Amino acid sequence: MDDSDLLEQFENRTLPFAQWTHRCHVKVAYLYLRRYPFAEALERMRVGIKAYNAANNRPDGPTTGYNETTTHAMVHLIAAVMYAYDRTHPVTTADSFCDIHPQLMSQYVLRFFYSPQRRMHPSAKAEFIEPDLAPLPKLLV
Repeated sequence: MDDSDLLEQFENRTLPFAQWTHRCHVKVAYLYLRRYPFAEALERMRVGIKAYNAANNRPDGPTTGYNETTTHAMVHLIAAVMYAYDRTHPVTTADSFCDIHPQLMSQYVLRFFYSPQRRMHPSAKAEFIEPDLAPLPKLLV
């Protein structure tokens, strides 16, 4: 599926839930960051994930559903990688971005920055909480 089809299916919530993987999250965030400033890309991810979860009957629970800290931190990391490497390693698609940056492909990448207790704390689901293990990289815009 090409990038425009992916965004269309995500936004109209027709993307099959089995395809909503960690890699797919990264791809959608990358595409939004390509098109919009950081704050708008983050808001589109936030709104989109919540709507997609609701459309797919994904319940919110202590360890499931939307997590603001996870979403914000991942969009931040993706943006930092984009800003740091775009000039030296330009890519043209979300898949090529994922392929050239395997460091983002682990669903556990946030463990470098957050303890599980902090990232999964009830307040971290509702609002962004700064990391407790290491700071997120600075965004060099």
